[in-house]
Amino acid sequence: MEGLVERLEKAVERLETVCQRPGMCGDASAKGVAQYVQAFDALLAGPVAEYTKISKEVGGDVQKHAEMVHAGLMSERALLVVASQHQQPAENAFSELLKPISEQIQAVQNFREKNRGSKLFNHLSAVSESIPALGWVAMAPKPGPYVKEMTDAAMFYTNRILKEYKDVDKKQVDWVKAYLSIWTELQAYIKEYHTTGLTWSKSGPVATAGAKAPPAPPAGVAPPPPGPPPPPAPASSSTDDSASRSALFAQINRGEGITSGLRHVSDDMKTHKNPALKNQGGPVRSGPKPFTAPKPACNADPSQGSSPKAPPLLELEGKKWRVENQENATNLVISDTELKQVAYVFKCTNSTLQIKGKINSITLDNCKKLGLVFDDVVGIVEIINSRDVKVQVMGKVPTISINKTDGCHVYLSKNSLDCEIVSAKSSEMNVLIPSEGGDFTEFPVPEQFKTVWNGQKLVTSVTEIAG
Repeated sequence: MEGLVERLEKAVERLETVCQRPGMCGDASAKGVAQYVQAFDALLAGPVAEYTKISKEVGGDVQKHAEMVHAGLMSERALLVVASQHQQPAENAFSELLKPISEQIQAVQNFREKNRGSKLFNHLSAVSESIPALGWVAMAPKPGPYVKEMTDAAMFYTNRILKEYKDVDKKQVDWVKAYLSIWTELQAYIKEYHTTGLTWSKSGPVATAGAKAPPAPPAGVAPPPPGPPPPPAPASSSTDDSASRSALFAQINRGEGITSGLRHVSDDMKTHKNPALKNQGGPVRSGPKPFTAPKPACNADPSQGSSPKAPPLLELEGKKWRVENQENATNLVISDTELKQVAYVFKCTNSTLQIKGKINSITLDNCKKLGLVFDDVVGIVEIINSRDVKVQVMGKVPTISINKTDGCHVYLSKNSLDCEIVSAKSSEMNVLIPSEGGDFTEFPVPEQFKTVWNGQKLVTSVTEIAG
């Protein structure tokens, strides 16, 4: 018995010795990690973990998409760790540091494009439209408002999810709340730690393109402390600077004599008096280019460098009519329709589509110079990300939605004059109303508005110039 007690005492002593070392025995103080990195870890452990959990329960494409989003957030954490340990780098080095985030954003958006036939396409679209918010680290001086703008871009699709599943599947509603909470919490995080842009360390070495953050530490182990400060500058640099300044002031103090060394420029050497000089070419100097997020690295395999052109498609898939990638097709017709069916028209150019009978809804997405004629729609006709489209109603439709579209003509029938037309971020919209003689009268949809404060709330009205 005494031997057992003695062994237990020795084991306790060893445990106490280990626990006195930094980062052991669940020491979560995270010494050496910047406070804003710890706050970002809290974001990952809270809203992001909840979103990932619910996405896993939903499964399918949503789960795969969530894994990509999580990878993007981990790339962002790596950049935050680098920023907490390094001084701000030059623009080209910063662009290299942004590459992993940019590549993850591209992967998320490409996944949506490759799965347009997914039953959870609205989920994929909500994520794809808002994932550029990860680029807030390059959006000084207003990173917070940028995240909000990207979040608003997702609202169109999250509202569709809520409308579809509100009284059907609570899990889908929880998914929307969990996903949107990520960006809401991120805005609060940015406001507290990075109000005017990504906060860099004021000490430590200047970040380089090859700077990498250590991997996220496992639970109970503190990360290593930051690297040592940079070596002191050579003593001779201050002497050289003083000598340079002295020489500069000596030149300035020469007064008018400072111009004595300048060469006279005759008229034949001036471009505005000798046009022949303009045609001689030569380097053109320009100012610095604005920052743009770097494009993902090209695939090493040249056979995969550019995706092949997608084939045209017109088929019924379940309850969805898919009309995709049609070009110069002027006789597309969908005639065998049912009330429960929907039509999704994607990336069609210089084509005409007629839908006969009564259908649930129609969506035009990323189409150019498309003409659509349909009989009756019991739900909604949506026009998204399109240009120069014409839509004609032969029967009735309750709502037409125009979003992110430039150039849209809507021809209403006499039975559809009570149709509601909702527009956002669109231009050159016209509604044509039938007259008694069979002709149409064109009315432009206002694009310019005036907003004033009346003492209690904001009041918005159409400006006179908008008609």
